[in-house]
Amino acid sequence: MSAVDRRVQDLDTIAAVLPMERRDELAELLTDQDVETLRYLVNQGMGENTLRALTSDLAYLQAWSLAATGRSLPWPAPEALLLKFVAHHLWDAQKRLTDPGHGMPADVEQKLRIQGLLRSPGPHAPDTVRRRLATWSTLTKWRGLDGFFGSPALKSAIRLAVRATPRPRKRKSAKAVTGDILSRLIATCTTGTLRDVRDRAILMVAFASGGRRRSEIAGLRIEQLQQEEPIQIDGAPPLLSLSIHLGRTKTSGADNDEVVYFSGRPVDAMNAWLAAAKIDKGSVFRAIDRWGNVSRRPLDPKAINDIVKHRAELAGLDPTEFSAHGLRSGYLTEAANRGIPLPEAMEQSRHRSVQQASEYYNSAIRRSGRAARLL
Repeated sequence: MSAVDRRVQDLDTIAAVLPMERRDELAELLTDQDVETLRYLVNQGMGENTLRALTSDLAYLQAWSLAATGRSLPWPAPEALLLKFVAHHLWDAQKRLTDPGHGMPADVEQKLRIQGLLRSPGPHAPDTVRRRLATWSTLTKWRGLDGFFGSPALKSAIRLAVRATPRPRKRKSAKAVTGDILSRLIATCTTGTLRDVRDRAILMVAFASGGRRRSEIAGLRIEQLQQEEPIQIDGAPPLLSLSIHLGRTKTSGADNDEVVYFSGRPVDAMNAWLAAAKIDKGSVFRAIDRWGNVSRRPLDPKAINDIVKHRAELAGLDPTEFSAHGLRSGYLTEAANRGIPLPEAMEQSRHRSVQQASEYYNSAIRRSGRAARLL
């Protein structure tokens, strides 16, 4: 058995956690040590989405190194190679018009395009370059090695390159799905069809449970739901309450069981969907075919994004301005609009970074605060 065949077989053993359509290509690109690192991370309980992103970055780095230097990625990488990576990916499009040698060399670019690893024209987004360097740094540390990722020369190169190639920063969702927008989306789910009942439950549960990520909603299973004691507020009829045991998430450790709660109308919407679709085990949110048959398989995370865009279009909104992430940013924005303290909102959204959460939260506060109303 060749080394490539052995790596294909090894990748098969982790395919359940790390689905890979490009398995054969990855086996060509990755080294034996790379595959062993991935298997180790699977056994350590790394989140599936994080592992997919890490594998994608590692494959790109290996392909770039082979194309640019003719050699596999060295560990640890010399500082000069890190600087070369920055120079190849952060460059000035205007300067290239007069200097064809500026940026990524044509032969390197062609090799990466043939492999399908380089699609968009122009330089990379700075955040993409930083993420891939961070992956490179993390993998270096996991090998017990020191790198040059904190060197002044590298930091300066990135800073100067970003300054020379300015581009507007785009949010994952151009607009947040706040309470008023959510109401308009939900208003399109009133026909009583299975698809409407499902989409209504998805929108309400994703928002009410703290703006859950699309992967968390798509992968939700009955076994994660737990009935809680009804909530009594000011003598009103008790509200049904559910908890979602998220288990390991993007921002939690492998041993942490993240739990979020929601009550009232979202619980009613969830129960209505489960009853209509006759679901009592397995995946909660599933595909529905053209004849109204409910699949046994869970929705793909991309489908959550498509549902948000479709409902936005039906509501007379511009679908390009909304995405599934808008439910997450919208939850925190709405919490700020209603005067809910940031720590309390973060308990529900499960953000670990105050800085990240406050980007959404503070925008609403600043817009309506006294500082913006001096005149």
